Amino acid sequence: MEWPQRSIAGIEPLPETPQSCRMRAIVLHKAGEPLRLTDVAKPRPGPGEVLVRVHACAVCRTDLHIVDGELADPKLPLIPGHEIVGRVESFGDRVNRLRPGDRVGIPWLGWTCGECAMCRRDRENLCPQARFTGYTIDGGFAEYTVADARYCFPLPDGYEDVSAAPLLCAGLIGYRTLMKAGDARRVGIYGFGAAAHIVAQIARHQGREIFAFTRPGDVEAQAFARSLGAVWAGGSDEQPPHPLDAALLFAPIGGLVPAALKVVARGGTVVCGGIHMSDIPSFPYSLLWQERNLCSVANLTRRDGEELLALAPRVPVRTTTETFALRDANEALRRLRHGELSGAAVLVMDA
Repeated sequence: MEWPQRSIAGIEPLPETPQSCRMRAIVLHKAGEPLRLTDVAKPRPGPGEVLVRVHACAVCRTDLHIVDGELADPKLPLIPGHEIVGRVESFGDRVNRLRPGDRVGIPWLGWTCGECAMCRRDRENLCPQARFTGYTIDGGFAEYTVADARYCFPLPDGYEDVSAAPLLCAGLIGYRTLMKAGDARRVGIYGFGAAAHIVAQIARHQGREIFAFTRPGDVEAQAFARSLGAVWAGGSDEQPPHPLDAALLFAPIGGLVPAALKVVARGGTVVCGGIHMSDIPSFPYSLLWQERNLCSVANLTRRDGEELLALAPRVPVRTTTETFALRDANEALRRLRHGELSGAAVLVMDA
């Protein structure tokens, strides 16, 4: 099939190029507006980069924050998407460890300087010059994408493309969030979506008890949590049967921070796992007192990726997904926005 030189959204066509050098992509032109299916030029890899034919790309809440204008200063126009699974098609100079045909995953962290104090201290997730896939560089809501070869992960066998895609952010950020909880045995999870359903499986594998907090009255999400081994599931306005050692927040609702502090025991930890959250309301110091800890998670490191992708097959982590054609990206985002998904939405390029 030949794709028209003018997109379905009425974008002016790019200069004429051979059809083999073009691709379909979902493009954000202005925050707050729907994404547009557009015909664009296929990118070319530069030094240190690989061109990847995208097979699947999961849809993350961070994509939603970018599209809705809740994260400032995205690259515009932008191809979102940072939970990418595909195969290397070609590569630029100075690429040594990847070859055409290799299956790789591309995560949120797309580039770091390697020279700043954070990078030198193995905290590349905090590099002030970092670039991010699907935010400051084009991502995977497209048939092809270009990525820094250093930030492409070989994927474990046993995962089909669709089932592997959520591991690249929901899994990675969820894993880093869980590790911030230390040796906590009783762990609460607020917001039982894509990240939580992966974290719950890892936590159970590690011998922890999971307490799931959902939107009040969301019995379907609570049943989903119990099916993954949660020992208790209830609304975010409820009290669990026991004080918890830690609480992980994946819902971007600042009001859940004091709620979580109320349910953790002395010395307990509350970890905010999202990149964006509404304002945290004031709360009495007594909720933080007795050495309760409150911290956030920012991005990921390559070590997180290596550890999670080695651990996932041993658990084994099973991702719950619902697939959408590339052209239906707006519908996938709408359903995520309204809490209508169990697990993760995944865009597939061949539908």
